[in-house]
Amino acid sequence: MIQFLEIKTTRRAELVDMGPRLREVVRASALQEGVVHLWSMHTTCALTVNENADPNVAKDLVWKMGKLAPKDEPEYRHGEGNSDSHLKTSLFGPGLTLLLHRGDLLLGTWQGVYLAEWDGPRTRRVAVRIHP
Repeated sequence: MIQFLEIKTTRRAELVDMGPRLREVVRASALQEGVVHLWSMHTTCALTVNENADPNVAKDLVWKMGKLAPKDEPEYRHGEGNSDSHLKTSLFGPGLTLLLHRGDLLLGTWQGVYLAEWDGPRTRRVAVRIHP
């Protein structure tokens, strides 16, 4: 069964820690061991795993992605004004596969699961599928 998480973002570019909401879905499944697949339903936001102990790491990632793919690059051809968002999403990727162990996400001590918003603020949908 596929479930959907709705994540509201507040800025054009930000990393939103979706770990607590995802853990609620995992715990509700009552599955102890398995695989969790996540898929962003959008072309201008991505999913990633990174450090969640220091919020400056997420800020640094957003800052650096802005340098790598600036919003106002004059050579962009896409007419909607969000070509940078599509590029950033492709670099991060729209999906993740995580392991489920002892009824919880198997993550390292400092790892968190993030939605990487590149064209917000918006309400985003992430599909979640848990397999035994």
